[in-house]
Amino acid sequence: MRGLKLTGVLASLMMRLVGGAEPATDSARGTAADRSYAVVVQEATLQDAAWQPVVVALQEKHSATVITWRESLEEVLPELRQQFPRYTCFVSRPADTGGDFVATIHRLVVRLDEDPYTDTFWAILTGYDAENALQTARHSEPLTIQKVASGTEFATEMVTEGQWYDELVKNRHVRKRAGSAAEELSGPDDTTGPLVRLVNDYQPDLMITSGHATQRGWQIGFRFRSGFFRSQAGQMFGVDTAERRIEIESPNPKVYLPIGNCLMGDIDGPDAMALAWMNAAGVRQMLGYTEPTWFGYMGWGVLDYFVEQPGRYSLTEAFFANHHALVHRLHDDRTPERDLRGLRFDRDVVAFYGDPAWSARMADLPKYYDQRLEINGDEYVLTITPQRGEQSFQPVNTNGSQRGWRPMVQFLPQRVQGVQVLEGDELRPVITDDFVLIPNPRECDPARKYVVRFRAERVAAGL
Repeated sequence: MRGLKLTGVLASLMMRLVGGAEPATDSARGTAADRSYAVVVQEATLQDAAWQPVVVALQEKHSATVITWRESLEEVLPELRQQFPRYTCFVSRPADTGGDFVATIHRLVVRLDEDPYTDTFWAILTGYDAENALQTARHSEPLTIQKVASGTEFATEMVTEGQWYDELVKNRHVRKRAGSAAEELSGPDDTTGPLVRLVNDYQPDLMITSGHATQRGWQIGFRFRSGFFRSQAGQMFGVDTAERRIEIESPNPKVYLPIGNCLMGDIDGPDAMALAWMNAAGVRQMLGYTEPTWFGYMGWGVLDYFVEQPGRYSLTEAFFANHHALVHRLHDDRTPERDLRGLRFDRDVVAFYGDPAWSARMADLPKYYDQRLEINGDEYVLTITPQRGEQSFQPVNTNGSQRGWRPMVQFLPQRVQGVQVLEGDELRPVITDDFVLIPNPRECDPARKYVVRFRAERVAAGL
């Protein structure tokens, strides 16, 4: 920690990392074997009496190390390299949390080691005010997502229940009740009121949006005229085509994916919509572009991992699996030049907000392929088993931009080094210190099991 003298409650902050030992699991979920957690915060924020409890709450919840900086976020790099935490939470007041801050974090967290991939699960914890941020910091109950609401099409077959209004086709409304197939319904010309009611009364666990947006407004219809969601001073409300204001209040904890919206993650002042989602709509984790989006890989692709592989990844894991996939494409010499510009643009302009160690994941449902990791001593075996015949590796849903064909990503429960591939070289696996990536084979042999077997030495947390 930098040279900040701590007194009173701050003196109780434990300057250590914790690890443990648990048997490895056979799923994609990590174990407690490497749960080290760092809180990174500017000294001025830590000294702010209102924001100090946010840091304390995270430290107590995760036995976290606190790392401070004064003038530049770059100051924390040596300490992060030394500690190499599994999770890093950047606590930041909203006035300090703009697009430049997001981009700086993206460029910082790939430099803990030599490979080009993000080296720690990170998120920015902020809020409309300190009280709102403290709600997120203190929240620990895991979220299993049963109900999904959306302003754009999503794969209803991969969720327990949900509803969406089409942003492209006027009057189209799709609803799936638990235990039933999705049904096509007829919606109103203006879907502002129905979407507000979904947020307020249906109380979804996951909200998905796309279409035109600014930092303070979401345009609901993309190819037809409808209303808006707007934000002001930490509150959110709908404005329909008749200019009627409809208040939004939805306190149940939820996650939010504005996967196709411009600027939804850009906190440019107290009226920013991201802050209103956190403050007035119970959002505990969300992503969002800090720039106008046009390529879409880093936004839409989160659906491929999170919604369309239900239960396999937490939202944190899905966000970074998609980022690893993006970086892999950037470094693949077969990637067309027309895509490289878009991938470079998307790489550093999508924010991830919340507590990165908090677990929000879809209810577990059948997936297109099974993915299993087995660990026996220093030997690791990752097996991919097709479950949808020749279609097992194909896109589940193609709504949006840059959809489907994502690589398989398996996170490791502990960091490793000295990797030696024993089987599966033909699959061109990428094995880093904390994950395995297998490029999507595209052509699927349904009778085959796709196996990568390797030997590696475990690395103790923080070394």
